[in-house]
Amino acid sequence: MKFLDKELKIPRLVVAGVTSGVGKTSITSAIIYGIKKRGYGIQPFKVGPDYIDPSYLSAISGKDAKNLDVWLMGESELQHSFVKNSTSDISVIEGVMGYYDGFGGKTNYASTHHVASLLKSPTILILDASKTARSIAATALGFAKFHRNSRIVGIILNKIGSKKHESMCKQALASLKVPILGSILRNSESLESRHLGLIPVKEQRSLQNKIRKVSREVSDSLDIDKIIQICKNVSDLPKIRSKKIKKPIATVAVALDSSFNFYYHDNLEALRREGAKLKFFSPVGDKKIPKCDLIYIGGGFPEVLGQSLERNTIMRKMIKEHAEEGIPIYAECGGLMYLTKSISFGKKKYKMVGLFDAETRMTKKMTLNYTEGRITSSCLVSGPAKFRAHEFHYSKIGNLARDAKLVYDLKIGEGISGKKDALSEYNTLASYCHLYFDSARYATKLVSKRV
Repeated sequence: MKFLDKELKIPRLVVAGVTSGVGKTSITSAIIYGIKKRGYGIQPFKVGPDYIDPSYLSAISGKDAKNLDVWLMGESELQHSFVKNSTSDISVIEGVMGYYDGFGGKTNYASTHHVASLLKSPTILILDASKTARSIAATALGFAKFHRNSRIVGIILNKIGSKKHESMCKQALASLKVPILGSILRNSESLESRHLGLIPVKEQRSLQNKIRKVSREVSDSLDIDKIIQICKNVSDLPKIRSKKIKKPIATVAVALDSSFNFYYHDNLEALRREGAKLKFFSPVGDKKIPKCDLIYIGGGFPEVLGQSLERNTIMRKMIKEHAEEGIPIYAECGGLMYLTKSISFGKKKYKMVGLFDAETRMTKKMTLNYTEGRITSSCLVSGPAKFRAHEFHYSKIGNLARDAKLVYDLKIGEGISGKKDALSEYNTLASYCHLYFDSARYATKLVSKRV
């Protein structure tokens, strides 16, 4: 990755939490709402491999949120992506999990703090004030002192019970000399969750109105003007060289609807940059696939709309026929589930494409890992090589055919079976692992796989 000598001023801010579940997405959305209301354009970002939270940030900002993940992207690619995509007045970055939570317990690698440090960004820390008062100062002090340069420049108190409770918390925090930028009442509205976190915005149109309502209400409890000052009080970042955009050489049909919508925007942009023209279609509602050279079926919640996917027999048959004809298909997680024979969810069992002789069963156990391994034989995305990715699912693939070909060997992670992942059949590759296309030129390989 090449950086230019000249530097660039990018007003920016990281919004971090003490733990998961402290209200980061609601409060980040409120910050975006408040800043935008004052006439600024906002570019949102999300730390980590999350697909759902970014959709909330996109809905409130009006711009596609981008992911920032050190494990998947590498440090220089992350910096490159941030600078390249920071085209608005202010960039707001929502953290992941707790501020120092990353790949392991020994270092802050791939944590929100790691990203804040790479981007030299000021950080506002969200504290859950419920069930505590003076003790909250010990938590805040620990986060401020845990790392030599915490980058914490402000605090927001969430779930405040009363004026008296707020006063006690503020008195306790006074000695820390870090400004309190907001106090949010416990009974404030919040955003709904489901088994993989928040419910995707694309799945429920009414959520957009809910996001705006929550953001507006919470922003009234924040000192937006001070937050804007913090965003502007930042050091410069190095400019980057733009990557070359190739002339269109292939068409990629991308499954995008309320069932399949887990995509990194950087991945879609990487395909375009490598010469792909993207055409979107819906496995739920459409009766045909756009004429294409490659089909890309991302993650999502196919189990939630299993009945609708099952009813669209024309689409299921068409995808299977395309695969058997040798048209390349790349699928991840939800896409993998869709290509099996069926998905069992509760007492229901829905027929799927049936390309792979296997069945999907939803469980109550979450599998969440950064993954690392080796591609053992040439496939749709690469020849034999090491790779990094992530997996995030509640499903299991069972009744797998004995002759099933699995081409990923995992050193870290679970995969489909026995620490192996990525089913390969015809010219199709389907895995639980989500790849970041620019980390190893996967987009180049995919686009060049045209028939």
